[in-house]
Amino acid sequence: MHDRAMTLTDYLVNAALVALVVLQVRGRRLSTRQLLFPIAIVVWAAFEYLHGVPTAGASLVLVLAGATAGLFLGVGAALATRVYPNETGSIMAKAGPLAAALWVLGTGGRLGFELYATHGGAGAIGRFGAAHGVTSGEAWVACLLLMALLEVVGRSSVLALRYRAAGGELTLAGGQRI
Repeated sequence: MHDRAMTLTDYLVNAALVALVVLQVRGRRLSTRQLLFPIAIVVWAAFEYLHGVPTAGASLVLVLAGATAGLFLGVGAALATRVYPNETGSIMAKAGPLAAALWVLGTGGRLGFELYATHGGAGAIGRFGAAHGVTSGEAWVACLLLMALLEVVGRSSVLALRYRAAGGELTLAGGQRI
């Protein structure tokens, strides 16, 4: 695990990811931009912080477990979100309590782990990893980032499918269909 303290950017990325679902609890119009924006956030974070995926020892198992957990959390959050056309024909998304809970569990869990790791828990995490065959701190970083990436991609993908099924058309800024 790295010893770097969390930056304002780290906090803002986490806050933005939580805000995505919190805003949908009230219900809001769904658009291509709203489906792609969270993906852009986690892709940026992956480029910023992910410097490889360790595969030695149990490191790959840890990374795959995180990625799988993220996928299940994201797909679960999307399935627990109501997608429907409103009276004007706009496609709306309204996250239910389960969607919000799953999303906050994933994002909050990663944030809690990061806070623990950077505020005295790094040694315990390192000892746990060594005892279980995790060969480097970078495995934890890859685990958490791929968890976030698959959580966001899983959620956005399922919501995009449901958006299209509800009659929405996914388009890019120039009007080009996706």
